Amino acid sequence: MDTPVFLLVITAAALHAGWNALLKIGLDRFLTASLIQIAAGLVALAALPFVAFPKPEAWPWIGLSALLHIGYNSYLARAYQHGDLGQVYPLARGSSPLLVALLAVLLLGDRLTAGELAGLLVLVGGIWLMAVRGGHGKSGLNRSLLGCALMTAAFIAGYTLADATGARSNGDALSYSMWLFAVNGAVMAAVIALTRGPGTFLQLGPHWRGGLAGGAMSLAAYSIAIWAMTQAPVALVSALRETSVLFALLIGALLLKEPLPPIRLLACGVIAAGVALLRLL
Repeated sequence: MDTPVFLLVITAAALHAGWNALLKIGLDRFLTASLIQIAAGLVALAALPFVAFPKPEAWPWIGLSALLHIGYNSYLARAYQHGDLGQVYPLARGSSPLLVALLAVLLLGDRLTAGELAGLLVLVGGIWLMAVRGGHGKSGLNRSLLGCALMTAAFIAGYTLADATGARSNGDALSYSMWLFAVNGAVMAAVIALTRGPGTFLQLGPHWRGGLAGGAMSLAAYSIAIWAMTQAPVALVSALRETSVLFALLIGALLLKEPLPPIRLLACGVIAAGVALLRLL
């Protein structure tokens, strides 16, 4: 992976952790997730006049990704009801790279060297280690948390592969990203209207500033990742993007007052070792 791609994916990881932290602050996490995605869609909508219209072969992947994002937002919000940011986030984000790596080899023809595979496994191991202990005196993993987090990971793997395929077939990652977010925002708005009623949008109004900030971060983070997946193997981008757990840990400790036990510090070192292997081998 080239250095510019590497650095941009790390930047995307920081942005991704930022908007996920907003899910923990919101009273209704599904509504908060939906607000962020709708706001991202509005930002993307403003950019549509400046990007090309996607090729016909890209549209099925845009549609599939938008549907998978519904499941992702739903299960991520549910997972946060059972655990703190420092526990849910590593489980959900850390489990997806292995699924992505396996499916990318089988479906996309991506190939990893032995060194890259070793780095990916070390990085994922560090992410899982970070979730061993929950915050606020909790330890271990309850069944509800684990189930929701793993379902979230499955949806992440699904939309990651869909968007990698779609962006590559489109030949223009920026165009694909902007149209994806515009469609995704419209789909999430429709889901809210159908499941919660149109009056729910009035509840979102007072939170538009946080939603817009989270939406902009979400748009920037995933647009970078989509572009990176057209430049490097999907599995490597997916794994490196999950270094966002380090930024999530920092946000959780400084802003949400979640504890920082020694085992999580050890996990940070393991993740850093995995990143070094990915970069140097």
